[in-house]
Amino acid sequence: MLRLGIDIGGTFTDFALIDGAQERTVVHKRLTTPDEPSRAVIDGISAIAAEAGIAVGDIGEIVHGTTLVTNALIERRGAKVGMLVTEGFRDTFDIGQEQRYDLYDLRLRFAEPLIARRHRMEIKERISHTGAVLTPLDEAAVEEALTTLVETEACEAIAVCYLHAYRNPAHEEATRALIAARYPDLFVSTSSGVFPYARELERWTTTAANAYAQPMVDRYLARLLDGLTGIGFAGSLAIIGSGGGLLSPETARRYPVRLLESGPAAGVLMAARLSDVHGTESLLSFDLGGTTAKGALVRGGKPAKAYTFEAAHTYKHMSGSGLKLQIPVIDMVEIGAGGGSIVRVDALGLLRVGPESAGAAPGPVAYARGGKALTLTDANLALGYLDPDYFLGGTMPLDAAAAERALAAVAKPLDLEPLRAAWGIHDIANEDIARAFRMHATERGFDYRRSGMAAFGGGGPIHAARIARKLKVPHVIFPAGAGVMSAFGMLAGEVQFEVIRSESVRLDALEPDAFAARLAELADEASAYLRASGLSDEEIRVERRLDMRYSGQGYDIEIVLPDGPADTLVAALPGLFAEAYGRIFEVTLAEPIEIVSLKVEASGPRPATLAVSGYGGDGDAEAALKGSRLAYFPTAGGLIETPVYDRYRLAPGSDIMGPALIEERESTVLLDSGDVGLVTPSGDIVAMIASS
Repeated sequence: MLRLGIDIGGTFTDFALIDGAQERTVVHKRLTTPDEPSRAVIDGISAIAAEAGIAVGDIGEIVHGTTLVTNALIERRGAKVGMLVTEGFRDTFDIGQEQRYDLYDLRLRFAEPLIARRHRMEIKERISHTGAVLTPLDEAAVEEALTTLVETEACEAIAVCYLHAYRNPAHEEATRALIAARYPDLFVSTSSGVFPYARELERWTTTAANAYAQPMVDRYLARLLDGLTGIGFAGSLAIIGSGGGLLSPETARRYPVRLLESGPAAGVLMAARLSDVHGTESLLSFDLGGTTAKGALVRGGKPAKAYTFEAAHTYKHMSGSGLKLQIPVIDMVEIGAGGGSIVRVDALGLLRVGPESAGAAPGPVAYARGGKALTLTDANLALGYLDPDYFLGGTMPLDAAAAERALAAVAKPLDLEPLRAAWGIHDIANEDIARAFRMHATERGFDYRRSGMAAFGGGGPIHAARIARKLKVPHVIFPAGAGVMSAFGMLAGEVQFEVIRSESVRLDALEPDAFAARLAELADEASAYLRASGLSDEEIRVERRLDMRYSGQGYDIEIVLPDGPADTLVAALPGLFAEAYGRIFEVTLAEPIEIVSLKVEASGPRPATLAVSGYGGDGDAEAALKGSRLAYFPTAGGLIETPVYDRYRLAPGSDIMGPALIEERESTVLLDSGDVGLVTPSGDIVAMIASS
């Protein structure tokens, strides 16, 4: 079957086609169309089909990732949402957690709630933390609130958020039924349906975000499906979720909040595959695109996951300044340092890179599309790292003279030579990224000095070797097709859905049969989403996990449950928890243990992936030498004649000594002085990084 992965980024939309029958891959890259992202998708599908010599109708599956929901939260261009909330809790969004993310900033700002206060209507009802009904639902109050929200305030979607609905969803489901009877076309999100988890602030914020994005995602998918039909596509469409699993369009429409970070998640899936291929136990995934840089950790071939995620940060990417959501997500750190990141001089006269981005429109100055602000891409071009005549394989020439003029305008007030200013911009971006990765890894007990790095994205291979040197990462994997690796990652994802339930119980009060029955119930619920996608029970794998802690603690840790009978499983829980706790904290306590939540993840078959075709010559590195150009390498003396290699002609086993530039159509690998790159049989380059 022909399978196509599509990743919509802030600057470029990437396409990767796998033809299993002919054992070949085809890639394509084009500028994103921010005003209507589906236009770039439809045009790109037609283009890559033509390049591959196939009809669009021959494609059996398209897997799609998008930053649509992420951008909607950042730019605040979602739907007008109304909220029905338990009486007395209208101001939960404004109160927040009463925590300051910067103790000394007197002008501290927090993320504005997605739902305006006047659109939050209090409903008389109350369910206790045990699930008992304390106050019946006031249906008349629901009807009155709906009249105001829909007919007076013109709300497009409703978020139903009642206290302790994760324990007993009866009132939320009754409210949903009332809304459906009166306004059948209105979008409705219930907190017990979106993410039934304790801690009402995060649960309600997640529900609000789901409702906020639902009308927009519904319209987008409708346009996309119509466009696909219009060009003759008759296969299946899947959307990759924030946790790396594939969702059907119907599930994506119901839970659009699970599409946050869907594109970056795909890149991490591919990094996990690289970890397996190259036998690297620990890997730092590094993706630098046009707008941001993303880092994630891979251990034992699996990406690290998290269940609390912040979106739409008010202050740069500082933790605590964003909207705190609860969804299954690949645990990533993201900073505003991409190729399109705008360079500025701050109030102290210091160069800063990002977080603002020129995006695809107008883009960097060198794109000659009307951009006036200097960007990281412009600086890299001035440093000689990019060939202005070979950008995107020569299909998109760059205006080097315009980039140099923009660079000179920034350098002159600082009394710097333009080349030195360009180097400063490049190194500042590297240091910003390294610092973010260092903090992310350290907080999670990950020793990057004993790991590898996988570098991809259009800009990742230019910056990776120098970032690795700062972090003391010993080797970097530059995969074949690095510039469109997230699109290939789409095709590495499994159909997947995860359900989580907050259910607090001490181990000494746990009934084995009831525990096993509850896990089986959740497994059936998660598997139902996969069955709806056409998978049989034989194709579905189920993984069960628990969040556990010592009674009274405020934080919990996750353990994976082995298979086995209920009695044996319950008896093993104290030992499993002690082992996991000791691994993190190096001590264990003689205290009662409690389960905080149950997690069940259903997954379909793991798809096969092909090595990216078109790589691998039949000679040594000299045979792949394209020529040389002046490029800036401070460790080698400054501006030097640097050998430039054609990556497609590098034979397996070839060694490349830095300083060197290795070009492919969508990205350029930079090896610094002392670095040594080895070409593997798959066309990947594994570079040993010289110590600083």
